[in-house]
Amino acid sequence: MISLNYRDSRPIYEQIKDGLRKLIVTGAIGADEKLPSVRALATQLSINPNTIQRAYNELEGEGYIYSVPGKGSFATGDPDADASRREELWEKARELLAELRYLGVSQEELMALLEEEPSGGAPAGGRKEEAR
Repeated sequence: MISLNYRDSRPIYEQIKDGLRKLIVTGAIGADEKLPSVRALATQLSINPNTIQRAYNELEGEGYIYSVPGKGSFATGDPDADASRREELWEKARELLAELRYLGVSQEELMALLEEEPSGGAPAGGRKEEAR
């Protein structure tokens, strides 16, 4: 489900949050599907339950999950629920596109990237050289 990288510079709760967000967005965790309890996930990952609770609280604040008192946490049916998260991702995309253009990636290559399946990797041919 979620794997932690203790060499990653990101805090553990962010890794958990990002892992759960990815599972929700990709559909691995369906709409209204119950997430593992804080205690169960903490035991599974061998970390403090407070770390899991912090990740769950932030995901709830971003609109990816919701809590039902006495029942647990569930994935929302709308992964785009938080407009601020969408804007944050747009800004990251703009920065990445600007850097790719700086590195010589052509507009055609960028368009091909947009048309790729989400699981696609880097272009097979590598960087395309352009005259500057």
